Amino acid sequence: MCPEQESFTIDPGLEALLARLDAISRHPMFQAQRDRAIGLVLRPYTDDSGQLRWMPLTEEMDLAVLYLFTDYFPDDGQLSLIEQVRDTIDAHVSEEERAWLDPLKHSSMDLLEIVDINPSLEDGLVLRSLGDQQTFRIPTRALGRPVRPGQVLLTRVIVSAHAQTHTVLPGTAILLSATHAAAILEATHRQQREMEAESGSFALGEWREFAKRFGYVLLWSFAQDKLRTILAADAAIQYRCPDGQPFLYAIALYEHAEFRRLAEGMAEIGVAQIAALESSGDLRVWVLDKSIGGDAKHGHVARLTLTPTQLTIECDSSDRLNTLKHRLASAFGFSLHFRGEISSVPAHDMPAVDLHEDEVATTTVVVTRDEEARRLSTFLETRYLEWSDLPCPALDQLTPRHAAAMPAYRDRVAHLIDEMERDDLGCLRTGTHGYDYNILRAHVGVPEATV
Repeated sequence: MCPEQESFTIDPGLEALLARLDAISRHPMFQAQRDRAIGLVLRPYTDDSGQLRWMPLTEEMDLAVLYLFTDYFPDDGQLSLIEQVRDTIDAHVSEEERAWLDPLKHSSMDLLEIVDINPSLEDGLVLRSLGDQQTFRIPTRALGRPVRPGQVLLTRVIVSAHAQTHTVLPGTAILLSATHAAAILEATHRQQREMEAESGSFALGEWREFAKRFGYVLLWSFAQDKLRTILAADAAIQYRCPDGQPFLYAIALYEHAEFRRLAEGMAEIGVAQIAALESSGDLRVWVLDKSIGGDAKHGHVARLTLTPTQLTIECDSSDRLNTLKHRLASAFGFSLHFRGEISSVPAHDMPAVDLHEDEVATTTVVVTRDEEARRLSTFLETRYLEWSDLPCPALDQLTPRHAAAMPAYRDRVAHLIDEMERDDLGCLRTGTHGYDYNILRAHVGVPEATV
C-alpha cells in the first residue's frame, strides 16, 4: 500500500535524533503526553474510551509519532521533546543530531505530488506540495521502490539545514494515487475552513501554518478515505461456492396455500425467461442466470424454489433479493406470507486495499460447506421455531401448535412437517438436512418421524 519502511534512506544524524526523541517520549514522566498526542492523531481509529476499533497502518503510526516529536506541545507544563533535547546538559548530543533540531522543529505534514523522476541526477525526484504548490527535491533513490509521476506521498517535509532547496523525508511515507490524494486534500481543506471560521484566525488559511499546527487532520482525512475504500471493496466482494458458482447467501422464506396459482404465475414476475432447473409434481425450481440481461459472467445468481406450502428465494446479493421480493409482492400480494430472511454476507476478513491505485480490486471469498451449513441451520431454526405460533395458510390460518391440539388438524400438521422435511433447503443445497424437524414436531406436539 505504501513504501516499505526499510526501503527509505535517511541521514544518520536525523535517524539518531529521532531515536533519541523516541526514548525521551517513553520516559514515565512523559508517557501520558505521548499517549495523548498519538491518540489525537489516531482518533478516527478509536472508540470513546480511546481503545483501537481497527488497526492503522504502520506508516500512520510512524507519522503520529513524528507529530508527537515535532508539533505537539504538552499540556502539563513540560517542554516539547525537541526543546528537551536542545536543553539537555546531562547527556551528549552530537553535532550531527543538533543540526537537525531546527529543520525537524519547522517541518510539517504535507501531500507531495511526484512531478518528475530523473535517475541521472542525485536529487532527481521532484515533489510539489498540493497544499501550496511549493516544490522540493529529494534523492532519487530515497524511496527505494518504483514510483511514477502523478502519484502522491503523504509524509512530513523536512528541509535540510545544509541546503534550503534540499528536502528529506523522515523514513516513512504513504503512497497514494492522484484520485485518493485529491479526496484527502478536499476533506482537509473543508476542515481547515471550519477551523479558521471557528477560531477567527486568518493565519489558518495559510497552508504551511495550518499543516504545521494541525497536520494530523491530513491523517484523519486519510483514515476516512481508506475506510470508504475498504467499504467499497467489501461491497464488491464476490462470494463463491467451492465449485466456483456464485454463493446464494441472501435468502427469503414465504408460506402459501396456492401452489398452482404461484407455479402458473411466475411469468408475472419476469421468470418466463428463467430456465426451469426442476419441475416434478409439487416441487418447482427456477434459476436466474447472469447471462440473462446482458451480463456475460457465468453462474446462477438467483434460485426460486416452490413447494406445496413454501416459496424460497436465494440470491447472490441483498439488492437482487429485494428486487425479487418486490416483484413477488406486486404479482401475488396476500397469497404469500413472508416468514423471514437472511441477507448478511458470509463471515470474511476485510479486504486489503491499495490506495496508490484508483481501481478497487475485486476479491473472491470461497464459502465452505461447513459455513453454508451453519448459516442455513441458524436461519431455519429461527424461522421454524417462530412458525409454530404464527397463522399458517396451509392450516386455514390456525397456528401449527393450536392445530396440532385439534383432532381434525393433527394429521395435517404432521403431514405438513413431513413435507417441509422432505423439501428441506439444506438438502436442496448441500444434500444434508439444515434442520432437525423432530425438534419442530416436539415443539408443536406431534409424534416424531419413524424413518
